[in-house]
Amino acid sequence: MDIAIIGGGIGGLTLALAVHHAGAADRIEIFEAAPEIHPLGAGINLGPHAVKELSAVGLEDALVAVACQPQDYAFFTQHGQLVYREPWGRAAGHQWPHLSIHRGDLHQVLLDAVRKRIGKQNFRTGHRCVAVEQDGEQVTAHFAGPHGDALEPVRSDIVVACDGIHSVVRAQFYPNEGPFCYRGTNLWRGVTRRQPFLTGRSIARIGARRATLIIYPIRDKIDAAGNQLVNWTAEIEQPVAVPVDWNKPGRLEDFYPTYRDWTFDWLDAAALIRNADFNLSYPMVDRDPLTRWTFGRVTLLGDAAHPMYPQGGNGGAQAIIDAATLARLLKSEPDPVAALNAYQAARIPATSRIVLQNRSAPPNAIVDAVEQRTGGKRFERLEDIISEGELRAIFERYQKIAGYHVDQVGRTRSTS
Repeated sequence: MDIAIIGGGIGGLTLALAVHHAGAADRIEIFEAAPEIHPLGAGINLGPHAVKELSAVGLEDALVAVACQPQDYAFFTQHGQLVYREPWGRAAGHQWPHLSIHRGDLHQVLLDAVRKRIGKQNFRTGHRCVAVEQDGEQVTAHFAGPHGDALEPVRSDIVVACDGIHSVVRAQFYPNEGPFCYRGTNLWRGVTRRQPFLTGRSIARIGARRATLIIYPIRDKIDAAGNQLVNWTAEIEQPVAVPVDWNKPGRLEDFYPTYRDWTFDWLDAAALIRNADFNLSYPMVDRDPLTRWTFGRVTLLGDAAHPMYPQGGNGGAQAIIDAATLARLLKSEPDPVAALNAYQAARIPATSRIVLQNRSAPPNAIVDAVEQRTGGKRFERLEDIISEGELRAIFERYQKIAGYHVDQVGRTRSTS
């Protein structure tokens, strides 16, 4: 079987590696629109459910070498007061680690593995898919080069569209889908070089829905002074969306005033933002879940299939799980079309729940519950506001919907 993968991002590269590892295809080709590959973006969180799948294709050691492993996840109010802290990753008993990593480092690990295992010649840059067509036997993918010139079409047994939130293939099957769904929150991301905060291996989420700041290290000991590269994401409720462009530079004046006074005894969050290497803007957008991803010999994967809010590391993680699921089905099903249909049947319900959960009860719901009861003011005793059990229940509910609760992923095996 020959497979053509449209898009050389996280989902596309993981799919290529998973299919190769499973021995599910004779020929695997990846087609990336960008003419050159550059390390773009900022940080991303890979939960144990995603690392489990990457470990299965032999990438855990390479990823651990360039990532940070958080040991706790802490929630704070906008005043910097601790609301809830939970052990995280291996510290929470997971069999696989949670990895906080620069997107560029993650992509490089995936790309290096693809080039080594599948062959450099099978990862083609400068190939932007413009259409797919199929007959009863195969699919033809049509491409344009960086300057719009038509390139030689490619025929394969199946095509998997991993071409992101602006998927051309999805638009071909859903031409009247309309604009993205924006519900009033923009985000800005950046990285700052600084000394470790809290434990040095913490994820901190500060604030509730009106304004939130998520902070975590993605590279450790980057210089002789022991600094870390710390990723931060600012989320603010605003009536107008910024452009839907993952790498769009942001303007400090559009969001910094909200955080100007966020200076706590454990972190100067305002200085963290001011001292960033750069900042990028993006709107919190998604699309309503689809009931169908597969059309004959063509299917969608990752953001092309289920655009969701970039919260809790879900976007990248769900693309990885999509890829691993599809690879296993392509191996076990003798008919590739049946495999594509089984894949959508397995993954649509799970990803749809996460899309809807992120809208109604995102990870910062735990601080929402506190700030709603205090009117956004400082509290004296947290136990007078909310119980530890209620906080834990809110947090565990989100983990279970997202699929990375320790009881779902797998606990560390006992050595006793």
